[in-house]
Amino acid sequence: MANLTQILNQLEQERTRLASELARLNNALSALNGTGPSRRGTMSAAGRARIAAAQRARWAKVKGKVVSITARKKRKLSAAALLHIRAAQKARWAKWRKQQKG
Repeated sequence: MANLTQILNQLEQERTRLASELARLNNALSALNGTGPSRRGTMSAAGRARIAAAQRARWAKVKGKVVSITARKKRKLSAAALLHIRAAQKARWAKWRKQQKG
């Protein structure tokens, strides 16, 4: 019986060794194929500029200098676009009210 437990222990050790070897091989293959973790999406130039400006302002604050960050310009809807949105919303509410009645 002691011999059987010893054989089982050896088999379990061999299994763990093989599992770790397999994991290393999978990591090597994914590195060669370039299928590792990747970043999603890209950042626009304006986004990078905002981050850079904010970082410069933080460093200036640490150094005791005053730097102003230009705020992003607010976009404004045209009158026609606003009318279109309002009409669509009124139609949605009219449809909802009609469903509530009947």
